[in-house]
Amino acid sequence: MYDFKIFQRQDNLKLRARIIDSIRQFFSHNNYLEIETPVRIPAPAPETYIDAQSAGEWWLQTSPELCMKRLIAAGFPRIFQISRCFRNGERGDRHLPEFTLLEWYCAEQDYRYMMKECEQLIGAVAMDLNAGLSLSYQGQIVDLTPPWTRLSVAEAFERFASIPMATALSEGRFDEVIAEEIEPMLGQGAPLFLYDYPASSGALARLKSSDPTVAERFELYVCGLELCNAFSELTDPVEQSQRFRAEAEERYKAGKPVYNMPEKFLRSLEFMPSATGNALGVDRLAMLFADAVCIDDVVAFTPEEL
Repeated sequence: MYDFKIFQRQDNLKLRARIIDSIRQFFSHNNYLEIETPVRIPAPAPETYIDAQSAGEWWLQTSPELCMKRLIAAGFPRIFQISRCFRNGERGDRHLPEFTLLEWYCAEQDYRYMMKECEQLIGAVAMDLNAGLSLSYQGQIVDLTPPWTRLSVAEAFERFASIPMATALSEGRFDEVIAEEIEPMLGQGAPLFLYDYPASSGALARLKSSDPTVAERFELYVCGLELCNAFSELTDPVEQSQRFRAEAEERYKAGKPVYNMPEKFLRSLEFMPSATGNALGVDRLAMLFADAVCIDDVVAFTPEEL
């Protein structure tokens, strides 16, 4: 049966294909190796608020992060991957339970280097799409000229939140305040990096040497739309194991499935150099360039259409 709703996405799907082709060209030109890692894994990272989908006795990846970091530890200096990822309970105008993630890692660099590379990547995609260094999203003109604004999480709370950050953390409302009060204000007219998250909000991120109360983590926002999540990577296997066990305990208290510890990943951290990594939502990037308000408009099929 002819499906007019799917047919209407044809232009957006063509644009999406051009975006993915541009991403691959960017990383090829910057000496990154494209790799593929398994989608079905025995042990995902035990993060409290990210729920994996079961696949028999194993799990579908919520991110290719653990396998990719093992490759960095094995001596691969610059790698990227465009992969399918799966998360239970994620559905909305900006979320799908199955989605496409671009993830990349660079050894011997940190999150500030990654901010600059993120600017270069999205600028290169815009140029390849003949958008120049600007785009229009939901009636706003967005100037992509670097450098983009950097705003710390502490500053964002002072500027936009109704309660102090310390209160939000103590009451377990940090993510709620970020989502409801801060995110809509970010990246209006130009992209913005929200950086230096509280240490408790960076389960796999390195803590800042000059201020160990914060993690070297950033997220990128354009017109209130979160596009990516990046870190300076934690490479201490003892500290990472302690954090994972704390996250597993929180999952247990919340009545959620508790995964096995990813022991091979933890052992690999002993050999991992300093590095930075980034996870960017390809579907959301397509939303931005397609001027789409809903993620459904940039994928071939939604779950409800299957």
